[in-house]
Amino acid sequence: MKDKEPTIDELHSRVEPASLPKHVAIIMDGNGRWAVRRGMPRVAGHKRGAETVRAMTEFAREIGLGALTLYAFSDENWGRPSMEVRFLMEMLERYLRAEVPSMKKNGIRFRAIGRMEKMPSSARAEIDRAIAETAGNTGMFFTLALSYGGRGEIVAAIKRMAAAGVRPEDLTEDVFADLLDTRGLPDPDLIIRTSGEQRISNFLLWQSAYAELYFTDTLWPDFDERAFLLALLDYQGRQRRFGLTGEQLVRKQ
Repeated sequence: MKDKEPTIDELHSRVEPASLPKHVAIIMDGNGRWAVRRGMPRVAGHKRGAETVRAMTEFAREIGLGALTLYAFSDENWGRPSMEVRFLMEMLERYLRAEVPSMKKNGIRFRAIGRMEKMPSSARAEIDRAIAETAGNTGMFFTLALSYGGRGEIVAAIKRMAAAGVRPEDLTEDVFADLLDTRGLPDPDLIIRTSGEQRISNFLLWQSAYAELYFTDTLWPDFDERAFLLALLDYQGRQRRFGLTGEQLVRKQ
C-alpha cells in the first residue's frame, strides 16, 4: 500500500528554521514544455511561470530565507525567436511594475545581475526603478539573473580587476568575490533546478563551488510550496562537507 503523502502543514512542521539555507538559487526550467504538453503556445508557459515566481518569492520570504536568486533569462536566451524574447521582456516590465509595491510592503530588496547593457531600455528602466525603490529594505534579497552567464560574469570581474589596478599578489578569493555581480550576497547554499535536467547551465559558476544541488522533475510552472518544502527538507537532511572528510567534520564540531 502506497504511503500517504504528507500534508503541507506536516512538511512545514519538519522544517528547522535554524537549518534553513541562507541563500537559495533556482534555475527555472520547463515553461515551454509545460505549455507544449497542454497544446498551448510557449508564451502561455511563461505567463504561468511568472505566477510561480510571484508565489515562490512570497513563500521564500514567509519561511525566512535571507536571499532568493532566480535564473530568469540567460545570455544565451537572446538566441530564441525574436517574438518570444520580446514577449519575455515585456512580461518582465509588467511583473516589476506590479510587484514593486509588494516588495516595498514586505521589506524585500530587489537586485538584478547580468549584462544589463543588453537589456531593452524600457526593461532596464523598470529594473533600475525596482532597485532604487527597494534599496532601503532590510528583509530578503530577491535577485533576478537577467542576460546572465557565469563565464561572462567571471570575465567581467577580471576586467574590473584590471581596471582597478589590482595586483596579482593582492588578489584573494574575497577580493575577487567583491568584483562579481553578486558582491554583498552570500554564496548560495542550495541550487534547485526544475524540469528534470541535471546541469547548472552556466549559472553562478564561482558562487556554487560548495552549493548543494537539488534536481526535480517538476516543471517550473508546477513548482509550488510543496515542491519547495521538499527541496528544503532534502537540504536539511544533508551533511555539508566543504571538502572535509566525515572524520574531520566530527572533529571540527
